[in-house]
Amino acid sequence: MNIDKYTETIKACRFCFMCRHLSAIGNVTFTEADTPRVRASMLYGVTMFPERLTSDDLVKTMYRSDLSACCRRNCVNHYEENALNLAYRADLVEAGAVPENIKAIAAELKGMPAWSVSGKGEVVYVADNYSVQSGAAAAFAKLAGGVQTVKGGSCGKGLWVLGFREEARKMAQTFVDVLESTGAATVVVSHTGIYDLLVNTLLEMGLSLKAKVMHSSEYLAKIKTAKKLGKVYYLESDFLRNYNDDYPFPKAVLETNGAMLQPFGTNDEESYSCGEGALLLDKIEPELVEKLAKYIEARADNPSNDVIVVASPYTKVQLKKYTSLNVKTIEELLAEAL
Repeated sequence: MNIDKYTETIKACRFCFMCRHLSAIGNVTFTEADTPRVRASMLYGVTMFPERLTSDDLVKTMYRSDLSACCRRNCVNHYEENALNLAYRADLVEAGAVPENIKAIAAELKGMPAWSVSGKGEVVYVADNYSVQSGAAAAFAKLAGGVQTVKGGSCGKGLWVLGFREEARKMAQTFVDVLESTGAATVVVSHTGIYDLLVNTLLEMGLSLKAKVMHSSEYLAKIKTAKKLGKVYYLESDFLRNYNDDYPFPKAVLETNGAMLQPFGTNDEESYSCGEGALLLDKIEPELVEKLAKYIEARADNPSNDVIVVASPYTKVQLKKYTSLNVKTIEELLAEAL
């Protein structure tokens, strides 16, 4: 089984309480099962009794993980709790035991329209659905000027997270082929999950992309706004912070343009992203995403007036859907201050 690659993680995590407070799902469900310790304990049971792989309680628990990687980042030994969860999902797919709701989400991803390309230039911007819906794509176009744009489609990251590895690889290859067909030297994305796909997951899949990959905050690093951004609360991206070594550009471009970044919440380790790392939690269990959003809203100093800025379009979409918080993407904040 794929989980056998993480025996050390299973044995270490199943007795450890140290990162319990960093499980975003555990903090809103108040269930011990939604912590790395118990997930590892349940999977330890699978290593001894393989028939438990398809236990209904285990399946539901593993698919509602937020996959923030906060626990891995802040663990003194950086045990691969996230990778263990993803390995289990791959095992479930290989066993043909994926629940019907997960199959339906996978089918929806596979049924998305083909990517389309428009425009000209040495730079191509990926205008995925979340980037368009959040307003990040329109703001980026205002800031960046003439670039090529790739729209629609599915990149393969969602299928990978759900455990459908072979199908995910094929879809990612198609996405890479579309990007390379543009001839662009630089690929820019606002969607942090797509960024992680292009710089990390492609390597796991055995694929590669020739172009340089940037999150939009890096591409816009030299932007100078006429108006200082002022007091803002920045919510970290799971993918940029926890998966990509504290990627510095979101904070850097904000501070360069006069943002006075305020601390948010009770500590700087927690995930305040509405399950961004899980990519599809809003489709798997939307009621959990609502609880995560409300958890964030409850920690705002002044919800009606605070300006909250995010690097993740997904996070903005969820916070706008479930709260009254004043949330902007980095692209929107910069474009408004031009």
